[in-house]
Amino acid sequence: MPLFSAVKKLFLLVLFFLSTQAFADVVKPALVEITVNRQGVIDIEIRASIEALLTEIDGRYKNTKDSPNAAKYDLLRKMQPNVLSKKFDAFEKQFLKTIKLNDNDNKKTIQLKVKQVTIPEAGYTKVPRISVIKLSGKVDLYANSVTWFYPMTFGDNAVRLRQVDKTNQKYHWSEWQWLKNNQSSEALSLTEVVARKPFYKTVLNYIVLGFEHILPKGIDHILFILGLFLFSTALKPLLWQITMFTVAHTITLGLAMNGIINLPSVIVEPLIALSIAYIGIENIFAKRLHNWRLFLVFAFGLLHGLGFASVLADFGLPDYAFGTALISFNIGVELGQLTVILSAFLLLGLWFKGKPWYKTRITNPLSLMISMIALYWFIERLEISALFA
Repeated sequence: MPLFSAVKKLFLLVLFFLSTQAFADVVKPALVEITVNRQGVIDIEIRASIEALLTEIDGRYKNTKDSPNAAKYDLLRKMQPNVLSKKFDAFEKQFLKTIKLNDNDNKKTIQLKVKQVTIPEAGYTKVPRISVIKLSGKVDLYANSVTWFYPMTFGDNAVRLRQVDKTNQKYHWSEWQWLKNNQSSEALSLTEVVARKPFYKTVLNYIVLGFEHILPKGIDHILFILGLFLFSTALKPLLWQITMFTVAHTITLGLAMNGIINLPSVIVEPLIALSIAYIGIENIFAKRLHNWRLFLVFAFGLLHGLGFASVLADFGLPDYAFGTALISFNIGVELGQLTVILSAFLLLGLWFKGKPWYKTRITNPLSLMISMIALYWFIERLEISALFA
């Protein structure tokens, strides 16, 4: 009988222990998801127990019964959402003051505000109630990363960040970071989708893009510029033609990138080839440079601007620096054109421009070659074979 009594007491002790655990809420870490869009708008969603926040039952406790505030927690756990919401309202300032989202580049804390709090019904009070706290804020788009801090008094937390560009359907999630013991997160990057490039990087990137579209990628534009050069190596008329060409393609490039005009490549590309062929043919048959050629070059420049637009459409222009990128691209194009002219002058103009045979031996053969290549492109770009397929 003494043995039976001892076993009975042990059984009752185990049963009591299990019952206390069953009637305790496991302390769960908060799940934090930060979303930043291309406008720098921040939305933070925190899934946590508001009851645990209000009673400072954190990761030090395996369950709520271990906390000296367990009774207060149990009382809050029984409250209906509207009553508990008022309790959180009084706590809101302290909550916002304690959590931190830091702009790592500007070395400042981003101001956050509570946008919405959703608290489930009390339900079965021995199952933890997870509420959703939504915060909002704004980050400088030149910031490359942010850092999240959630204090130990609120418990452990896991955080990740999502970058969103809805217009271009681009999204990027960071990895989850598990944080405890007043640990701040590692830097959460914004550079994959959201962060803007610094001004100098935007300028440099688009100047390089414009230059590369001429050298080495823009063989058709190179032939057009060479065609202008071959007819007259004199600096003044050549600069006038280049200026008219530049002004024209800048106009149509800007209009096309703003969606004001839009011609399909199937029309633009053959016409660009035809414009190159025309310049070469005119070089052969014209006796002198007429003023009306400036207007013709201007018209061709309008056409070539639409060709440039197709390149920029593929590469894209940042909405936050549209004008800067567009101007930088044009600067790159002009640098490319000037490089072509300078190279042609050093190879041909410097040595032969004063020779009486320059037109017959230099201008005419090279212009004929340019025209033949351009006419071949014209036919190829028409895709005549597709019409009989």
